[in-house]
Amino acid sequence: MKKLKVNAIIHPQFKNQQQELTNIIQAYDALTTYIAKGTRNTIKLATLSDGTQIAIKSFKRPNFINRYVYTFLRKPKGLRSYEHADQLDQLGIKTPKGIAYFQYSSNGALKDSYYISEYIQADITYRDIDEHQDCPQRELVLQKFVEFTFKLHEKGINFLDHSPGNTLIKAKDNGEFDFYLVDINRMKFNQEMSFSNRMKNLSHLTTNIHDIEKMATHYALLIGKSSRDVFIKLWLETIKFQYRFYKKKAIKNKVKKMYYQ
Repeated sequence: MKKLKVNAIIHPQFKNQQQELTNIIQAYDALTTYIAKGTRNTIKLATLSDGTQIAIKSFKRPNFINRYVYTFLRKPKGLRSYEHADQLDQLGIKTPKGIAYFQYSSNGALKDSYYISEYIQADITYRDIDEHQDCPQRELVLQKFVEFTFKLHEKGINFLDHSPGNTLIKAKDNGEFDFYLVDINRMKFNQEMSFSNRMKNLSHLTTNIHDIEKMATHYALLIGKSSRDVFIKLWLETIKFQYRFYKKKAIKNKVKKMYYQ
């Protein structure tokens, strides 16, 4: 069996732990504590010898074509995650600290890749707010979340996966909240965030019309527009996003059905 080529990028603060990180990646399959277990990617928890808890995301092995696409035409998801974490940090946006990226390839084709970050124990995510009307301090958290999203837009950040589960929320002792972006491989920087682009970005979060009205009201105060204009645009973008989402899902299901018959 041909030996795989390994490419590793280690954050300067963790250079002294490169061998330990390498050992953990090599023993990834033996790790038993899951943070997330999906059909495409998995995230496991491990602890370094200095007590630092880390999250290790293993990306699904790409298909034959994408193995070369991610080698020659486009950066792999894990590498993008690592680089985006550094860019977010420079812009003052919180995300679990990027620690390392490991890539295994053979004959120039990407095989397996892993992104390692610090582990953040969240109190809640936006999904908790969306699904539980009795969530503690719900109205305040929703307001602060809108302020956080406005901050992203003002900094020219277009978080393409701005979905309910991709912002971790931690309460602070002073009554404020810290917001951490996760699943950050699909993200654009230095974007011209027009009003339309801002509403498209917000439209991924909920179909709850009452919450959309609240989000629109608060965002309107921040951007200096009427709450009516913001609500109408946000509601229309939400409808369009949901239509595209379910249409795409239906097409995928149809293709799968044809393939497996």
